Amino acid sequence: MSKKSSSKTNFLAQGTILVIASFVAKAIGMIYRIPLTHILGDDGNGYYSTANEIYTIILMISSFSLPLAVSRLVAEREYAGEVKNSYRVLICSLRFAAVTGGILSILTFLLGGVITKYVMGVELASYALRVLAPAIFLFALTGVLRGFFQGHGTMVPTAISQIIEQVINAIISVAGAYVMLQYGLKLGEKKGDAELGTALAAAGGTFGTVASVGVALLFMIVIYLGYRNGFKRRMKKDKTRRRESDRAIYRAITYTILPIVLSTLVYNISTIIDQGVFNHILAGMGFTQKQYATVWGIYSGKFRVLMNVPLSIASCLAPSVVPALTEAMANNDLREAGLRTRDTIRYTMVFTIPCAVGMAALARPIMMMLYGNNDSLALAAGIMQSGALLTVLLALSTLTTGILQGLGEMQAPLVHAATAVAIHLGFLVLFVVKFKWNIYGVVYANIIFGLIICLLNARSIRKKLHYRQEIKKTFLVPVIAAGVMGIAAYLVHRVFNLFAGNTISTILAVCVGAVVYGICLVKLGGILEREIRRLPKGDLLADLLIRLNIL
Repeated sequence: MSKKSSSKTNFLAQGTILVIASFVAKAIGMIYRIPLTHILGDDGNGYYSTANEIYTIILMISSFSLPLAVSRLVAEREYAGEVKNSYRVLICSLRFAAVTGGILSILTFLLGGVITKYVMGVELASYALRVLAPAIFLFALTGVLRGFFQGHGTMVPTAISQIIEQVINAIISVAGAYVMLQYGLKLGEKKGDAELGTALAAAGGTFGTVASVGVALLFMIVIYLGYRNGFKRRMKKDKTRRRESDRAIYRAITYTILPIVLSTLVYNISTIIDQGVFNHILAGMGFTQKQYATVWGIYSGKFRVLMNVPLSIASCLAPSVVPALTEAMANNDLREAGLRTRDTIRYTMVFTIPCAVGMAALARPIMMMLYGNNDSLALAAGIMQSGALLTVLLALSTLTTGILQGLGEMQAPLVHAATAVAIHLGFLVLFVVKFKWNIYGVVYANIIFGLIICLLNARSIRKKLHYRQEIKKTFLVPVIAAGVMGIAAYLVHRVFNLFAGNTISTILAVCVGAVVYGICLVKLGGILEREIRRLPKGDLLADLLIRLNIL
């Protein structure tokens, strides 16, 4: 096998490993949010989600983009054979992360009340946000180590650490929320504050994030210590004369990370802007804080949690494709870069399109199975059906943003995200104020946001690579196969729900739908035998499909 072919196969395999691990991690995250939601209630879920969204934005400023930036810098130096300079990138990145993460952790703790009260309009989320503050520092260091290994072309340490992180998070979040709810209710009775119990319960839930990131950091340190001796032997063999100074590396980190941070921040800040605008508009309409926190808790704590599972594909493939694109662009091989871009986008669509269709077809059964038949079921199911398309658009926009960054186009994603945020904000105000669509206005405005970024990113990729995405196998075949799947899943649920109950019927419908989609995808030529064999354990899967006369 040629080096190029081997590199391509490794890129797909590593991306698949990270996708599978992220799916497992997101599934764990979704599952533990079920008991957590029952403990917190929809209003407590609103406080919990508010704190997490602010925390996510602060992470984007301090460290969320560090893995991608470190991965890119390490990959460039490893490809050039500069092992010692690659190591210096790691050391300087750890110092950079410690300083930025430490400063923002302290500021978050000190200003948590100001942010939640005056920016978000949800003052009771301050308890949860202050608890999250130390996780900003811990995540920054963890992100550097993950990026270091990703730059060496291996996603395994990142994948395993994500699963460990979610397991710890699930256990401690639920336990912490339960304990703090009991304490908060008693304290609330003494102080005459009925909402204090749910606010402290949300804070207890966020402690799981701090503990889990700490454990993930320890795991990454252990992996690095095991890897260090082999890396030192490689450094001894490095005959590179050029030794980068700390100043040069810090400059490279800053120049690499700044546009990534800004584009990522602008891309993701739409959520926090949405919540701030939505809360203030509803407050002006006479809604109470509890009412709009409850509605936002359903949207963010139920729909977006489920949506994040298929979105994990794009968030995993984006960093996994960066070293491959870096190598292709270093060789000025636009054709290879185009092929990897094509494969990554198609791979993402093959998985996210059926997830979106499944969420629309089984919205009510899924919400009932996970969160029970309660007063918020109709709203939660309606949001999921309305927002199904958003899943595909956000996945594609996230991935194409990562592809542009891997191609060295750092400014374009920032401009595209800023343009989309501005336009979507105008639609948000129109939908909520003029049309009075309430939370559905947020959903539809975000669909416009995702669509704009997809179109702008596609134009920039085409201009950079002189490349146009293949349509039939990437979009048309998955849509047709997913449509058949959605009908099959819906009918299976309707039939079995007559005597088997919702939970069994929903699980059976999902399983049948997955099988139907896979068969239709293969039969319609959406995925070929050679592409299946390229995946981890792909030979076994391809042989099984051949024996079943599917392939």
